[in-house]
Amino acid sequence: MPASFRKNSRSIHLWLSLVIFIPVVIVIASGLLLQVKKEFDWIQPPTQKGQNGAPTLSFEEVLDAVKQIRQANLNDWDDIDRLDVRPGKGIIKVRGKNHWEVQLNAQTGDVLQVAYRRTDTIEAIHDGSWFFEGAKLWLFLPAALLLFILWITGLVMLYTTLKSKYRKKKYRKPINIS
Repeated sequence: MPASFRKNSRSIHLWLSLVIFIPVVIVIASGLLLQVKKEFDWIQPPTQKGQNGAPTLSFEEVLDAVKQIRQANLNDWDDIDRLDVRPGKGIIKVRGKNHWEVQLNAQTGDVLQVAYRRTDTIEAIHDGSWFFEGAKLWLFLPAALLLFILWITGLVMLYTTLKSKYRKKKYRKPINIS
């Protein structure tokens, strides 16, 4: 492999690593939090357990139940992002656009838990969409592509280093001192 290729690879590796440093640190840190989201209630509230079986609550009963919880501030369907129905656990998770989550017993409508859910925010930080419109496509995607190039240049440097060490070891003659 030509020496200029090795030198260029090192230079590219250095400068690209400096360019993508901040986005990559953000992706790694948020990715680590997402890996352990079920281990820490602060990140994602644990799923409670209600009565097994198909839900018997109507949509209006679900809305009425969450309206009663001032902390969640879910007053109409415009405030709700999604419903997560878990028949096997007997619950309905009502997730608000404000990131509050209310878990209801799917049979009785009793409130099982009210908690702030940080997972969605961490996911938005992870993919870059939290920062500004277009960050996901124009900052984090290029950083990912540059990280791939860093990986390739790192492999080139590893290969050339190992090849050089192998040659030195192969041609080194033992010195006999008698």
